Amino acid sequence: MNKELKIAITAAVQGGAAIMKIYATDDLGVEYKEDESPLTLADKDCNDVINSYLINTVHPIISEENRQLEFEDRKDWDTCWIVDPLDGTKEFVKRNGEFTVNIALVENGKPLLGVIYVPDTKELYVADVKKQKAAKFILEKHEVDAESLDIDAFLIGPKNTSTELVRVVGSRSHMSEATEDFVGSLKGIYEKVDIVSKGSSLKFCLVAEGKADVYPRFAPTMEWDTAAGQAICEAVGLQVISKETNKPLLYNKENLLNPWFIVK
Repeated sequence: MNKELKIAITAAVQGGAAIMKIYATDDLGVEYKEDESPLTLADKDCNDVINSYLINTVHPIISEENRQLEFEDRKDWDTCWIVDPLDGTKEFVKRNGEFTVNIALVENGKPLLGVIYVPDTKELYVADVKKQKAAKFILEKHEVDAESLDIDAFLIGPKNTSTELVRVVGSRSHMSEATEDFVGSLKGIYEKVDIVSKGSSLKFCLVAEGKADVYPRFAPTMEWDTAAGQAICEAVGLQVISKETNKPLLYNKENLLNPWFIVK
């Protein structure tokens, strides 16, 4: 397995362990950022753990919880890590388990490797885009020997070939008008359209492992929300397509805000 992928796996799982220590307490240490999004002790602790692993590599780090560098300082980076130490903080605060640790390595704006760890269920998604392989492991505890993981034994991939049913990742109760229009367009093609609801980067995982067929995201996201998920999807032959360019999402952009996109 790729050296960087082993490091990312260990960092994600150990970061997840730090998250669950906070999750088990009564006080999640919730604060609110300027944009009114929540920040918890778990975000901070997990970020510290991940940084302690990734800082020893040659690749610089873009993390939601690190101080963001100006593009002038980032523009010549050939490679970098893109990290969300706690994706789905709102789900964490609600205590519904649908939160993840996201780590991706990108090269010239394109995802190379991706790791998504689900601390509540101990599910671990791992992807190597160049090798076109992604796998899902279920750990017994928040520990992992990355050296021993056999990706080939636990490969995932999209499965649905139905021409009658399409499963769309979205919200059952709070769909945007643009998403409703998209779902409406599918109803003219398929006999049945099911809405599959899930929090955080698990939406990418649903499509990658064949539990959903398409994920339209017509709302704001940041690069750290999507880089690891895109790596996992691209490793199984899916595309994460920008609605602006009709090309795959790119990373380490001047503006770290993503355009709207579709996973298909």
